[in-house]
Amino acid sequence: SKTISKCYVQVTGMTCASCVANIERNLRREDGIHSILVALMAGKAEVRYNPAVIHPAAIAELIRELGFGATVMENCEEGDGILELVVRGMTCASCVHKIESTLMKTNGVLYCSVALATNKAHIKYDPEAIGPRDVIQVIKDLGFTTSLVKKDRSASHLDHKQEIRQWKRSFVVSLVFCIPVMGLMIYMMVMDSQLSDAHTHHNMSREDMEALHSSMVLEYQLLPGLSVMNLLSFLLCVPVQVFGGWHFYIQASRALRHNTANMDVLVVLATSIAFLYSFIILLVAMAERAKVNPVTFFDTPPMLFVFISLGRWLEHVAKGKTSEALARLISLQATEATIVTLGPDNVLLSEEQVDVELVQRGDIVKVVPGGKFPVDGRVIEGHSMVDESLITGEAMPVTKKPGNTVIAGSINQNGSLLISATHVGADTTLSQIVKLVEEAQTSKAPIQQFADKLSGYFVPFIVAVSVVTLFAWIVIGFVDFEIVEKYFLGYNKSISAAEVIIRFAFQASITVLCIACPCSLGLA
Repeated sequence: SKTISKCYVQVTGMTCASCVANIERNLRREDGIHSILVALMAGKAEVRYNPAVIHPAAIAELIRELGFGATVMENCEEGDGILELVVRGMTCASCVHKIESTLMKTNGVLYCSVALATNKAHIKYDPEAIGPRDVIQVIKDLGFTTSLVKKDRSASHLDHKQEIRQWKRSFVVSLVFCIPVMGLMIYMMVMDSQLSDAHTHHNMSREDMEALHSSMVLEYQLLPGLSVMNLLSFLLCVPVQVFGGWHFYIQASRALRHNTANMDVLVVLATSIAFLYSFIILLVAMAERAKVNPVTFFDTPPMLFVFISLGRWLEHVAKGKTSEALARLISLQATEATIVTLGPDNVLLSEEQVDVELVQRGDIVKVVPGGKFPVDGRVIEGHSMVDESLITGEAMPVTKKPGNTVIAGSINQNGSLLISATHVGADTTLSQIVKLVEEAQTSKAPIQQFADKLSGYFVPFIVAVSVVTLFAWIVIGFVDFEIVEKYFLGYNKSISAAEVIIRFAFQASITVLCIACPCSLGLA
């Protein structure tokens, strides 16, 4: 017998089933090509050829001449079938050895490993030579019971319900507390400007006086150094920091444990420092019984958390939508197939129901009217109309006669068909689509990866800048106190110069941190 080799060619530029048929038809005519199988979704052709007559590069060239892009794939691991089985009835290491050695002697089995502890067998095989049913039969003949490892057919691992819930909650909590803080802030700003106007014009109207009174209420000190405004802001800020920021803290701690700095670290850093600084400044003011209310940053954390948790929530909602579509796709797959044995002149000898994952390439599968096609294949016998709208979007049923290809998941309408399986398991069009969508789900957009990479440098950079700011101001302060005096308004003369400088330096560096915090980068 002449030796036959197998190669895989990556084919680009195929748009529909007629492209596939075109490539297959033309290459079959060529000398030295034994058989060819093209998978549209995977963009892959599997060619069996006679190496004495033709070589892979020439095969790729033939495909290129038809107007498609083609490159020979180096690693042919892709084509190996992988089988996960549960094997019952093994008692000791010799059972394991018996199964492994027998399977390795079997033609077509490339690799096999059996674990006694978990009762699992992992087998790699060449789908051309052998199939899952044969492997299972070999193990049964040795006297063990075996079954497929049940795959989780639902797309539950891609379900974002929990994340959607948690970010929504986080957003709502932050929002509820953020609005009053914002209201207070804006109100104070407006009042401050009115007050300064009143000071410049000296003649105060009655409204101005009233406004002054109401802003005095907020500035009123309940305890020396603790104004109503600051107390309210503090009380509104605590729940946001705890409930709104909970998930950020968890993720930031995970990132830091792995020595990376991501967006969450920035958010946590900025909000925590703003919160703690404000809180400490308040305590200091109370201890000193300060007459002037200190400047606090209690408005920063709620605002940041609102925007960022809104962003995260929207992102997960969008991802959840794709998952729904994916779950529907997965549910289209048939779960069982009817495999038939044909005698001479295509006489039906027997038929059996098997799990879809046990269908092997080359099996003859019977599809009754109203049934789903379990695998991709070619019609051998029968005429029917098939609804392929799930893949092609075409509403009209398509006529199928012997020689036509059929797609897994599409629905047979009026006639009974016998098909020969060409693509099974993970190679079917539907599995490929599911795989593509899953990959799209789990991988990040390139720009997102870029932002994460940047934030890895960005976080340490910002921290460094704020530390530099801190020391720069301390130095400036001790060299030339008047500059600090000019910018640091409302400090009372009773505090020592050193304390004023350090306080001002802290305020400057905190401001740098809060402003450079993830604002644009993180939100985008």
